[in-house]
This record gives sequence, structure tokens and C-alpha cells, in this order.
Amino acid sequence: MSMVEVKVPDIGDFKEVEIIELLVKPGDTVKADQSLITVESDKASMEIPSSHAGVVKELKVKLGDKVSEGSLLLLLEAAEDKAAAPAAAPAPQQAPAPEPAAPKAEPAPQAAAAPAPTPAPVPVSAPAPQAAPAAAAPSAGASKAHASPSVRKFARELGVDLGKVAGSGPKGRITQQDVQSYVKGALAAGSTAAAPTATSAAKVEGGGLGLLPWPSLDFSKFGPTTIEPLSRIKKISGPNLHRNWVMIPHVTQYDEADVTELEALRKESNEKLAKSGVKLTLLAFVIKACVAALKKQPEFNSSLDEKGENLILKQYYHIGFAADTPHGLVVPVVKDADKKSVTEIAREMGELSAQARDGKLKPADMQGATFTISSLGGIGGTYFTPLINAPEVAIIGLSKTQMKPVWDGKQFVPRLILPLSLSYDHRVIDGAQGARFVTYLSEMLGDLRKSLL
Repeated sequence: MSMVEVKVPDIGDFKEVEIIELLVKPGDTVKADQSLITVESDKASMEIPSSHAGVVKELKVKLGDKVSEGSLLLLLEAAEDKAAAPAAAPAPQQAPAPEPAAPKAEPAPQAAAAPAPTPAPVPVSAPAPQAAPAAAAPSAGASKAHASPSVRKFARELGVDLGKVAGSGPKGRITQQDVQSYVKGALAAGSTAAAPTATSAAKVEGGGLGLLPWPSLDFSKFGPTTIEPLSRIKKISGPNLHRNWVMIPHVTQYDEADVTELEALRKESNEKLAKSGVKLTLLAFVIKACVAALKKQPEFNSSLDEKGENLILKQYYHIGFAADTPHGLVVPVVKDADKKSVTEIAREMGELSAQARDGKLKPADMQGATFTISSLGGIGGTYFTPLINAPEVAIIGLSKTQMKPVWDGKQFVPRLILPLSLSYDHRVIDGAQGARFVTYLSEMLGDLRKSLL
């Protein structure tokens, strides 16, 4: 038996992430790749796996500590024959102990701020051996992927961007089989990386827009100043929002929905559900109405392919909703909203919102949305222009409801009005479609019984 130091492996560009959960204690027997601790990153939490199998002898960290790649986690009493084999990766034959040194030289520093993979496809079908190193550079999406060090190494050897691989393991962890399946799918689709990569990179960097450099001034010349660093969520989401605004031709359609009867139904239902602990919100009803509108106009539940030549129509309805947290906005996703009742949607939204406020959302909780709702009704305002969350093609914003006088043909009567702001990708959706969508949605919110027809 030998004593082994277990350290934080390659976790991408994350540094000084806080430990929010200890999953093992001295005396526990752990397997290779078993989770040891949970750390909190920008928008989610991730589990750090063990590089060896053995018995935990001593923990070197505690709750609240901040760790980075290479930080010592614990001392492990491991068998000699297992000390050099971190994970059950059948392909590599040697110990990947020096593995963390590789990614440090590969990612470009400016890519650290990107929250999601860029439009440039990374998987390559290995046309020539010398092309492999270029394809192996991981994106920021890959750095956030939930995968063991051995799987990261395996992906780099194949030139696969882990940010584009869906994990089938516990809590969305990416396995070696997931990487292999991704490569098979990419080869079957006949995707190529060389030409689109150059085009997409040019678009992201400005595409010859001739933009002036950002002004740099010494503001202290004009008066007192202080420095307040942006939160990690804002640093991550900023470049993503900038890309979406520059690359997507936004059009915003405004309308109003009469939700007088709907609000009365909501209050009546909450009285009946008081003992269940579930509280229906207007947003839960809006999600249900949006599903009906998406089924009516499936173009809004789609995405453009990477070349912008085909529309991918989705047969599932995963609705994202913006959740306000102390550190910024995050977007949890209600999966299969078409198969759930308003009560089930409200319960799930409550759970996801609580996790978001506590910073415990998993990456899988924020992936797969086909349409997003941004609600500012609890804060105020009338109308705004919500930014589309690529690769979606539309997003709707909700503002504060107001009591307004509405002419019923004989007199003005007080009605509760909900302002709607629908932004859509003009490459996919034209003005007439946008107007029909928001009009139909208004009708659904005015009388949800129509969604049953």
C-alpha cells in the first residue's frame, strides 16, 4: 500500500471555486472517479472526482475553502497497482498523471469568458495526423463540462469539444461512451470543421465590422471613483449576450393580454392549494400558454443549423425562465412542459428558483431550452427588448400587469392587462408570423380553455 496525494484535476478555466459539500470522510473507501467534493462555480456546482481508488486517510480541505487545479484535497492509501491509474479509461495505456499540464497550453486566454460553445464546430474526423493538435484545443464550454480527467484526455485525443457532448452519467457526467457516440454521430452527419470554423470565428471577432476600439479613460480626472468587479455570472454571460445581439437580427413585437379572468383563477386555485405548499404564479400559466402557441407555430420552437441553411424543428417543449439571483440572472429550464400541469410546472419552478438562489443549479438544469421567458413583472416597467438566447430563435418578455380601462362596446371597464414583448430571429421568422404568435398567445392568456381545442 502507498500514500497518494489526491489533487483537483483539470477543471477548465475555473479558479478559486468554493467547496460547498464534502462527499467523503476519513476512513471511507473510494473508487477511481468517485466524487469527493462539490464546488460552486459561476452558475452551477460540479463534483470533483477521485483520481485513485483507496481509503481516505486525511482530508486537507474543509467547507468554504477555495480550490483550483492542483489544490491538495486529501491523502489516500492506495494499492501500488492502482496508484498510477486514475480512471477506468480503456484506451490510454499510461498513467495520465502529467495530464493537467496539457490544457494549460491549449486554451486561448480570451476564451475563458465564453459561457457556451461558439458556433464553430470542433469535432474532426482526423483527416491528417498533423491536424489533431489544432482540433484538440478545448472551448470554454468544454472547460465547464462535467467529466473526469481521463475522459477529458480521451476527448482531446479525438479532437472532441466536451461542451457539445451530452452526458448520460450521474448528474449529467460525460462518459467515454458519450464521447464515442458523439464522434459517431458527427461522422454520420458528414460534418466538417475547417470552413465553418474560420467563418464563425470571423463573425465572433467582429467579421470586419470596422468597430472602433473600446474607449479607455482615466475617470478619476473628473471626480472620485471606485472599482467594483463584475460578478462571475455577468463576466460569463456578457460575451454570450454580445454575440447574440450582434449575430442575430432581432425584431421585437409588442402586445397586451387581458389576464383578468386568469388572475381570478390563479387566486382561487391558490386558496384551494394552500395546504399543498404549491403557489401558482402567473408565469406558470404563461408557460402553459406558450406551449400552446409553440405547437400552433412550430417555427418558434426551432433552431438554425450551424451553416444557417436548415431549420431544426424540435418535437419537445423545454421552456427556460429567467431567475433573479444575488449574483445575476440564470435561466433554469422546465423540461417537457407540454406533459405537465400548471401545478406541476409551478412546483418545479419553485424548486429550480430556490436552487438558483442558493447557487446549486446543475448544468443539466440550464440546458436544452427551446424557448425562453423573461419576466420583469415583479419589478416593474412596461415594455422592453429581451435578447434571444442562442441557439433559440425567440424569447418573450413579461412586464408588470396594470389595471386599464377597456372599451367593451358600451362602456369602459377595468381590466388587468399584461404587457408582452416578443423578440424573434428575423432570419427564421417574419413580421407576420411574429404578430400571429403574440396575438394567439394573448388569446390563450385571455381564455386558457382555448388551448384545449
